[in-house]
Parts: sequence; structure tokens; C-alpha cells
Amino acid sequence: MNNRFQSVLGCAVALMLPLVAVAADDQPAASDTTSRSITTTSSPSDPEIQQLKKMLLDQQRQIDELRTQLAAQRKSAQPETPELGAPPAGPHAAIGEVASIRPVIPLVPKPLTSTTMPAAAAQPAPAEVSVPPHLRIGNAYITPVGFIDMTSVTRSTNHGSGIGTNFGGIPYDHTQAASLTESRLSIQNSRIGARIDTGFHGYNVLGYWESDFLGQLGNPPNGALAVSSNPYVFRLRLYWLDVTKGGWEVLAGQSWSLLTPNRKGVSPLPGDIFFSQDIDVNYQAGLVWGRIPGFRLGYHFGSKAAVMLALENSEPYVGGGNGSSAITAPTAIAGILGSQVNNGTSVITAPALHPDIILKAAFDPSSKFHIEIAGVEITNKISNPASTPPFQTYTKAGGAASVNLNFELFKGFRLLTNNYWGAGGGRYIFGQAPDFIIRSNGDLSLVRAGSTVTGFEATVGKTLVYGYYGGIYIAKNLALDANGKSLIGYGPIASDGQNRTIQEITFGTNTTLAKDAKWGALNLMFQYSYLQRNPWLAAPGALSNASLSMGFFNLRYTLPGAPPAHMTFQ
Repeated sequence: MNNRFQSVLGCAVALMLPLVAVAADDQPAASDTTSRSITTTSSPSDPEIQQLKKMLLDQQRQIDELRTQLAAQRKSAQPETPELGAPPAGPHAAIGEVASIRPVIPLVPKPLTSTTMPAAAAQPAPAEVSVPPHLRIGNAYITPVGFIDMTSVTRSTNHGSGIGTNFGGIPYDHTQAASLTESRLSIQNSRIGARIDTGFHGYNVLGYWESDFLGQLGNPPNGALAVSSNPYVFRLRLYWLDVTKGGWEVLAGQSWSLLTPNRKGVSPLPGDIFFSQDIDVNYQAGLVWGRIPGFRLGYHFGSKAAVMLALENSEPYVGGGNGSSAITAPTAIAGILGSQVNNGTSVITAPALHPDIILKAAFDPSSKFHIEIAGVEITNKISNPASTPPFQTYTKAGGAASVNLNFELFKGFRLLTNNYWGAGGGRYIFGQAPDFIIRSNGDLSLVRAGSTVTGFEATVGKTLVYGYYGGIYIAKNLALDANGKSLIGYGPIASDGQNRTIQEITFGTNTTLAKDAKWGALNLMFQYSYLQRNPWLAAPGALSNASLSMGFFNLRYTLPGAPPAHMTFQ
């Protein structure tokens, strides 16, 4: 194209030379010549000059056409960048809103490839757009995520566990804690993290990190923590890597458990997970969830169906959500609790036979409907130091299943229900139920437990309104100790300690005060909850249940978090 342009330009110059020579003899004064066009300086009676003029005009027209084509090719080499916050055209997935009510950035656009580049044609100059802050290192885009959060909670009794509610351990009216109310301010739920997007040879790679300030205070706890400086403990929430190619997906790292309900598909992104809209950092009683290290392998049948298999870290668990061992163990082997078995107060010491095996299938026939079924298999094994001969081992396999769905009844109003039941899977109900009891000979017996979270979410203008009912049921499982008289296991044994049911009703609002793709969002939130727990055995003279009313208030600034729409991967 450049050689052709130079050739045409050379011909034009050659043709101009005789014209200039002839015109120099016949033209008037220079000042008069410059004010005229080339069509007015020649004589109509001279055929040679008329022919030269025509040839010169033709050459000029060709030069102008070549310049236009060259400029169009240069512009078409770069794809036009869509406006941030609007759904990109062509092969891109929808960016969505930056100011989400959930602390997560939306899905990244699909990478541009040679087959999706626009054809060479004249294009208008790309408009200047603003994108949220991000860092590019090589071919990787790093986008910060998180929010600054101020939470206030007031409870009708002295709950004593900070801004996260211990559903299974609220105090009874006859206790000292119940005679006091509790009011607390905290920034511990503030989060910081990053999302990394890159890709190579057709693989799309997504990394995600998220942390907050709700870590354990240490052992022993620092009693002066809240006196002056409030140096809250930084902790890891999520840290995972996800790789996709075609319909296949592989994930490794600490993510929301695959048993945690999804809002759509089987995506690990927090925005696609259902953990309620609650301000409470322990969410809703009855919710099945965990943030657990593991591996996943899945396949997507287009956008309407997916299946995922996960291996997640297992934990032999006999706690009950109230800060102490839930089961009553045989006298002879009570010492293994905390070493071989996690009793609710253990650290990372209890050995597991193998990872928990979780399988989930999800179906999304449209954006208005999502349904999923999931199941988990858990195997526990202990060694009995009091057996004859000593250290005989006992193994028991159990598990649970869930059915979860949500659907848009009408525009802006969505109903949802998440349901879970099994034997040996109580740990996944936020640790509110034990997985098993230990019989006097060391054998294991599974504890049955189930839960539900059912409710609605509705958008009214700039406000999200929600309401949930959460319920937990834990069945009794009793046995006799070696003396043949004392009851062991789980049920009506220890007063006030072993729960039969836990129920919570919650209503709340989340109002977006302001939002912008360039600087983020400001949200104002309120939550009210009524919580009640019923034990298998109440203390003499006490009520048959413990109850609690609590209100939350929250002000949150969310960072802008949409990745650049123009990112491309090689």
C-alpha cells in the first residue's frame, strides 16, 4: 500500500512540472494567482493544458482515497473500547454493576481472539473511558477488591462473641449473661483483597484473594485488646486459583465450600454464592457453608447446566456451636477429644482419613431460575487407647445431601429455599451439630441433622429488602457408658448444652446511597433478627428455650472493582 502511494505521488509531481512552466508565461501577478483554484488559471482554448489539469485532478483524487483507506486500516487494528459499566458487544460477558451489594467484582469479559477481532473497516475514533484502578504486570491484570465497613450491633442479652452470632450458645434467662444487654461497634468486617485475570494458549486463569480482620485473638486471648488500640487480627478468608478451557474448569485453594448454595451455576466467585444478605458475619442460622481448602474439577454444558466434583479438607467434629464439646464421651476415652477429634475448641490437630467428597449439579434454564442438588461423603476414623488390645481403630462413613433453588417470581422479587439433611454432616451447618458420637467401646455412631434457609429478596428502587427463616434440627443419639448406667452421646444428658432446634427470623434492608464505576459505592444497611434455641434438656426451673433479639446497623464503602473491559490475553 505504501509503495503504491509513493508511485502515484511521483506521477503527480511529474505531471505538475510542465503545467507550472506554461502557467508562468501566461499568469497574472502572483497575488492574483494564489487566490484562484487550478480550474480558473488555465485557458479553455489550450487542449494540452486542459488534459494535464484533468490528469492532475484524477491523481489527487486517488491520493485522497489511499489516505482514507490507510487511516481506516490503522484504526481497525485496535478494537473499540466499550463504555465501562455497559454490557460489551460481541464476545464479551456482561460486566454488571461495580457497586454490588456483595463484596465482590463481577465476571471478567471473555478474552478477544483473532476470530473475534473486528474486520478492517473505517471506524470512529475510540471514545476515552475511565476504568477502575488496576495494575498490569506482563499479561496479568490485578484489580483490588474489598470495602471499608463500620458495624454496630445491639443484643437483648450479653451474647459475648463479638459481631458474629454464636447461634447455639445464646444465654438462658436464669443466667447472669441474660441480665445484661450488649452494644458493640467494630470495623472487623472490613475486607481487602485482589483479583488476578490472565490467560495463555486458550486457558483463562483467575486468581482471587480476600481477607478481613476477624481472626482469632490468640491463646490465651489478649484481654487488653479493646481497651485502647483495638489491633484486630488479620485473617485469610479466600485464596484460590481457577483455570478454565472450553467447558472444563479446575480450581485449587481455599474457597467457599461446594456445599454452600450457589445463586447461579457452580461459580466460586462470592457474588455467585448465596450466604444471605445479613450483616451478621456468621450469616443466618441454618445456612450450610464453609470456607475450606480443596480441589475441584467440573464441566459446563453451555451456560444452562454444570457438574462439579470437589475434594475438601475433612475434620472429625463432635462440637456443637456453643464453644465446647457437644457430645458426652465415654469416661475411659474422653481424653482423645481435642487430639484425635475436634471438640469445638481444637486447633489443627485432629487427623482425617481422607478429604470430604462433594458432588454438585446445577441447572440454570434462564436468569430467573436456578436449581441445584449436592451431596457429601464423609469418613471418620479413631483409635481407642482403652481397648483390649489397645489402639483398636473404628471407622464410620456418613454424609448428607441438599436441594437448593431460587427463582424470580416477578421482576425484582426473588424467592429462595436451601435445604440440607444427613447423618454425619452436622459440621457443615456452621458447626452447630456434631457429626458422630463415640460409644463406650470406641465405635462411632452418626448423628442426624438438617437445616433450611428459606425467604425472599426484593429490589425496591435503590433498596434491597430481604427476609429469611433459618432452622436447624439435631436428632438425639444416646448410648450407655461402660458402667451400664450413665448416658453418653447426644441428647437429654447435659442441661442447656445439647440443642434440639435453633431458629432465626431475619428482616433487613440494603440501600445504595451512591455509586459510580470510577469510585465505587456507598451503602447503608439495617438488620433485625429474633433467635431462639431449644435444648434437649433444660435446667430445673428454667424456660424451655433461650431467646435473643438483635439489631445491626452498617455503613460501607465498596471499592470500584470491575476489571478493564479492554483486557486481552494471548
